[in-house]
Amino acid sequence: MSEHRTSVLWQRNDAAFERGNYLREHRLRFERGQQLTNSAAPGYGGLDDATDPEELLLAALSSCHMLTFLALAANRGYVLESYADDAVAILDKNAEGKPAVTRAILNPRTQFSGEKIPTAADIEALHLRAHANCFIANSVKTEVEVRLA
Repeated sequence: MSEHRTSVLWQRNDAAFERGNYLREHRLRFERGQQLTNSAAPGYGGLDDATDPEELLLAALSSCHMLTFLALAANRGYVLESYADDAVAILDKNAEGKPAVTRAILNPRTQFSGEKIPTAADIEALHLRAHANCFIANSVKTEVEVRLA
């Protein structure tokens, strides 16, 4: 078991605070010192140049899948040269009719080198296993789809 911590700080700073009119930007500070300006999505009154919670959820899903894939590939003796993913999150209504990230689509692309190159079937199996063992995917209700090109 491990424990992870994040701090969130929001301040009004003398700005308006009323229905539909308040600051959405805030600072996220992670336990190892990294900081990030976060906000609501621009469509919900947030900043254009800040991350939003939906993006952070998608980034966590994509990153976790990749890290699990890297471990699996290395354990099988493959040499992975690059991994890229242009992931997409779909915000819709869940079964209860509430707004939710209902679907995440991962679009991973990999390049291998060396004497042992995985087949397309091997790569698909690695992605299936990565998804099944990703801590974040196992923690959310969101449907996560992995699309291989």
